Amino acid sequence: MSIRLLLADDQELVRTGFRLILNAEPDMVVAGEAADGAQAVDESVRLRPDVVLMDVRMPGVDGIEATRRLGRIAPESPRVIMLTTFDLDKYVYDALRAGASGFLLKDAPAAQLVDAIRVVAAGDALLAPAITRRMIAEFARRPLPQDEPGLSDLTTRELEVLTRIARGRSNAEIGAELYISDATVKTHVKRVLAKLGLRDRVQAVVLAYESGLVQPGDGVEGRR
Repeated sequence: MSIRLLLADDQELVRTGFRLILNAEPDMVVAGEAADGAQAVDESVRLRPDVVLMDVRMPGVDGIEATRRLGRIAPESPRVIMLTTFDLDKYVYDALRAGASGFLLKDAPAAQLVDAIRVVAAGDALLAPAITRRMIAEFARRPLPQDEPGLSDLTTRELEVLTRIARGRSNAEIGAELYISDATVKTHVKRVLAKLGLRDRVQAVVLAYESGLVQPGDGVEGRR
């Protein structure tokens, strides 16, 4: 089945360029377009795309607020990849906090964009190392947070897995560090996300830092 896409950008030329690139892929189809955030929400409800490519800066309702609104349409809300020409820290944090599953600059190579869409559509999340570093730096400037109540529902092993997710470890790396199989890691990841009501690994990273489970500069074991 093809990955259904919605392009949300206030510049028609940008939408046209993305449409030409993505419709050329055998497993993708652009189902619709939107010129602002409000339209992006409406079209997402109407067309039910798998992934929305969402510009951060749009007139009226911006991409971050639109992403936040889409998150309230659970469980059918599409996954969102934020796109911007501005490599600014506040956009990164706000977009991920709003529920975006990925963040890319508009000048990223076409192949990288296509790969990002496939990753996000498959249910994973896209968090580039540079984005991770800026997000960690952002949390380092914040006051020490309070523990998230939902963390008490996690087992010791699930907490170990969550701290490693927050450190950017892949499933294979987590398995090697904890001496468990890849299949077992996947099971733990699914349980962590389910117990905490999270949709993907990006949201898990945000929660781990906001709750104080992991602090910038800590060892891999975090605070627990």
